[in-house]
Amino acid sequence: MEIHITETEGTLTARFAGRLDTPAAADVMHEVQPLLDGADKTIVLDCQDMTYISSSGLRIFLTIRKAAAAKGGKVIIQGLSNDIRQVFMMTGFLQLFEIR
Repeated sequence: MEIHITETEGTLTARFAGRLDTPAAADVMHEVQPLLDGADKTIVLDCQDMTYISSSGLRIFLTIRKAAAAKGGKVIIQGLSNDIRQVFMMTGFLQLFEIR
């Protein structure tokens, strides 16, 4: 799993590439710390190159959402593949996030 975080005009964008599975989740949690620190901004989670997400990965997305809600920010998810969109639909995550 690779994550690239950039900031442009008050928006933090995290691009996820690869499998966000349980073994990768611990490393990813450390890598997304800038998103948690900047949760008062708009956070875009770009999943265009993500091939898989496990329940541990979903928990990370939920942690980012909770941080943004507490600090007055917002989270937008974009680029969901059909398979990952299906996971989001089955878990109710489509209703929790703004999806583009």
